[in-house]
Amino acid sequence: MADFQQRDPMSPAFWDERFERNFTPWDRGGAPQALRDFAAASAPLTTLIPGCGAAYELALLADAGWDAVAIDFSPSAVAVGKGAAGRHAARVVEADFFKWQPERPLQLIYERAFLCALPPAMRPQVAARWAQLLAPGALLAGYFFFDDGRRGPPFGIVRGELDALLRADFDCVADDAVSDSIPVFAGKERWMVWRRR
Repeated sequence: MADFQQRDPMSPAFWDERFERNFTPWDRGGAPQALRDFAAASAPLTTLIPGCGAAYELALLADAGWDAVAIDFSPSAVAVGKGAAGRHAARVVEADFFKWQPERPLQLIYERAFLCALPPAMRPQVAARWAQLLAPGALLAGYFFFDDGRRGPPFGIVRGELDALLRADFDCVADDAVSDSIPVFAGKERWMVWRRR
């Protein structure tokens, strides 16, 4: 395990240190298959990717004509994301998810290791912000990490807790196994789509 100075995942410096030292075990090096399938089966959607890291998904969606923006509060993550996004680099923005405002109403928030990157105490605020940013009928789709361990990041969640977190504002409309997980998430993640009520 690398010896890091920064221990608070709520601080941009925590993530800066990991990106600067190339310690990113959550980075798969490209967009995962379930997102590829979802994008191929959907009309282009106005999309937010919070906690985007390397932003591979942004490049995939933007190349397919989606109005997508990727945000991260870590300057080092944004620099990596801009590099990976290529000609779509301007769509990778340094911003705080809890303060950022969309230019147009969002139709989708893509979840990929954002919820599990934050301490469990932050989950109610994340869920409330998702609900605030999405109008009825809009979607929250992506990967959810299920684990009952308390150490992290990644901080796993149990299914009942996720249901309790989202059921006031969302209905689960898809819940599928993931076949191409990277080692840190293997056997512990599901591709899920939640529709805003």
